[in-house]
Amino acid sequence: MCTSNLPIFRGFTVLYEEICGEHVDIQGASVVNDAGRRVAQIPADFIGIRQGDDVEIMRGDLADIFYRATAGDCEYIFGDSIRSMREVEAGVEVELEHGGKRVFDLVIGADGLHSNVRLQVFGEESQFIRDLGGYYFSIFSVPNHLRLDRWELFYVNVDRVTNLYSVRNGKDAKVLFVFKAPGLAYDSRDLMRQKAILRNVFGGLKWEVPTLLSAMEWAPDFYLDAINQIKMPVWHRGRCMLLGDAAFAPSLASGQGTSMAIVGAYVLAGELYAAGGDHRVAFPVYENEMRSFIEKNQKLGEHVKQMVPGSGFELRMQAMMVKLMPYLPFTNRIIKGIIKRTYEAANGIVPKEY
Repeated sequence: MCTSNLPIFRGFTVLYEEICGEHVDIQGASVVNDAGRRVAQIPADFIGIRQGDDVEIMRGDLADIFYRATAGDCEYIFGDSIRSMREVEAGVEVELEHGGKRVFDLVIGADGLHSNVRLQVFGEESQFIRDLGGYYFSIFSVPNHLRLDRWELFYVNVDRVTNLYSVRNGKDAKVLFVFKAPGLAYDSRDLMRQKAILRNVFGGLKWEVPTLLSAMEWAPDFYLDAINQIKMPVWHRGRCMLLGDAAFAPSLASGQGTSMAIVGAYVLAGELYAAGGDHRVAFPVYENEMRSFIEKNQKLGEHVKQMVPGSGFELRMQAMMVKLMPYLPFTNRIIKGIIKRTYEAANGIVPKEY
């Protein structure tokens, strides 16, 4: 699920009530078979790896909250991109695709896994991307034809997982496809080709998969990408700094990408404030503060294989584990161990009160 389990610290207190108001409130999940019969149930806290006062919120809802809170003080430019950048005496001269040239004090690249800012400042993406075994995912909105209410359904096959869910107040549902396809080649801008890939990989499966693939053609938010990590020895150069997935994408499997980005933004802003705006002081301190926290969370994201059974034996073992989960002590220990590791990584930094 594209959600964020946000650690709440002082920087969030003003928006905390609004964030809690968008809590997804997932109640649990079921594993279904070819005929749609629910053959096993998964506890809600295990689905979201929730513990204590974690707040689970859809990433789009969180972005909307932040946007509305800052729109009066910040200039937002939509539908544009950076064509080129160069450092000048006054700052960084940025040429936009449609908006001419402007000079900024600093440039913070928070533009995702395939960051254009990273490309311009550090060079080709291939230097920093880490393939986690040839796994891919696709996500998009679909009509909630099964009338799901704060519930998830998992339909699992060898090398392929289909996850359908609807959150609190969700008018539509979301479908997440995860699959293994080593060496897959596609153009990140060619949506038609990406949809053809998904139809080819999941075509022939049963349950609701044909209906979901059909709904894909009208989805306004279709997205497909590899499940990879970004690892860089340094995140800044001159007056430019990278943040979030652009600097340290942990992969879908971690469930921590948005949280890492938000914590990073808070720490970066705090260090710039503490340094009186001097990036030469703030940037290295920021990296030092964040590095261990990032490494712990990226470790969580390495285990994509656990999400997608790679053989019939693994598929049967996973199904058995899920069915026995409520009854056997060792399965409870496994669940508690996963939740503990996630909690420790997500809380692997104590942000200063700047």
